[in-house]
Amino acid sequence: MRKVTTINSILRCCSNGKYLPLGCTRPSHKVSPVLPAFSSQLIRIRSYSTVTPEGEDRPEFPGAKSGWTDRLEFVKSDLYDGIPVYRVMDREGKVLQEDEDPKLPEEMIVQMYRSMTLLNTMDKILYESQRQGRISFYMTNYGEEGTHVGSAAALNPDDMVFGQYRESGVLMWRGFTLDNFMNQCYGNELDLGKGRQMPVHYGSKDLGFVTISSPLGTQMPQAVGAAYAFKRAQKGQCVICYFGEGAASEGDAHAAFNFSATLECPIIFFCRNNGYAISTPTSEQYRGDGIAGRGPAYGLLSIRVDGNDTLAVYNATKRAREMAVKENRPVLIEAMTYRIGHHSTSDDSSAYRSVDEVRFWDSTDHPISRLRNYMLNHGWWNDDKEQEWKKKSKTAVMEAFARAEKKLKPDWRLMFTDVYEQMTPDLKQQLQGMEDHLKKYGDHYPLKNYAKSNSPIE
Repeated sequence: MRKVTTINSILRCCSNGKYLPLGCTRPSHKVSPVLPAFSSQLIRIRSYSTVTPEGEDRPEFPGAKSGWTDRLEFVKSDLYDGIPVYRVMDREGKVLQEDEDPKLPEEMIVQMYRSMTLLNTMDKILYESQRQGRISFYMTNYGEEGTHVGSAAALNPDDMVFGQYRESGVLMWRGFTLDNFMNQCYGNELDLGKGRQMPVHYGSKDLGFVTISSPLGTQMPQAVGAAYAFKRAQKGQCVICYFGEGAASEGDAHAAFNFSATLECPIIFFCRNNGYAISTPTSEQYRGDGIAGRGPAYGLLSIRVDGNDTLAVYNATKRAREMAVKENRPVLIEAMTYRIGHHSTSDDSSAYRSVDEVRFWDSTDHPISRLRNYMLNHGWWNDDKEQEWKKKSKTAVMEAFARAEKKLKPDWRLMFTDVYEQMTPDLKQQLQGMEDHLKKYGDHYPLKNYAKSNSPIE
């Protein structure tokens, strides 16, 4: 007798085996209305010719977990059907299985909706302001609002966030004000970063949001280091690290996945798979089963979730946080969504995708529309409230915009005085040289546009 071992699909599918179509362009991305168990347990049986005679020892190589085989076979990338896409609601906001509804209070759901729509309004105004030359750069979040608010709402306030550059909604949920956003994009004297970063490169020490850096993937190994520190501190804290499917191709991503697993760190890797890495579609970005499919190979608990379903994102992130903190295990969440806007104000997406494609996602499967339908079904929202909130939110954004635009730029001396706690001799010499230069040629510089700090120069 020979015992045949098997290899199976990754993660548990819905209990009744029924899949519901989402409209995803990848046929392997089925939809599950049941939250899959976060497990590397393999359950969908596939015949895979790995055999070990009964009574014989298994291989003792330290680098693998497997049996022996006497058949020369290569593992195929399409060996299993793909990790299912977990969701709670359909596109009309109807809950598919009642026990999957997180039953969040009305006040919280309304707050989530308002955060998503306020972000949308802010995006429209700041995008247009860049087109008018009033700020230098901007990146919108159209279509991905559900991934931001759904995940941020499931975290604890003292958890640390490492963002990429399209997670403004996370900061907004945590308390970053419209003035904070506007001041940063204008780089004025009230900007927390003192005008040293490009627009949308936000950061807030008070809100536990590490300042964004432009190079893709650099935040990922840094996030693992922070998570390892949290593990040692044993204060029940977690790190969440956001990135896109394009950044997952960076070497830093692979290093971060491996370090987090081997060091057993309490971290959530949250991948926003929005279909495009600037202009590169997923069909040219990878050939495997998305990003979640990589998790088990690194030893990560993994799940794929409908990123346009805010409640599904909330459920997945909340469960992931519980396991990351209690078990000191890294978790990978792949949120399937769609980037409706251009990559940035430097991009014209009509050069690589059709208008009809964008219109489909904007009109048919938008996270804001789905959450609004959920509220309508519960009697928590109506057209009057919608119009009142639209007017109120637009007014708030425009007022913050006007305040930020009138502010002066930061004191240029901060380039020298605000580098170290105490100025080094070299910096003092450079500051003196700059001041001498401006005394001679100051008329050639717009110095009136810069604030002058009252802090004494050391």
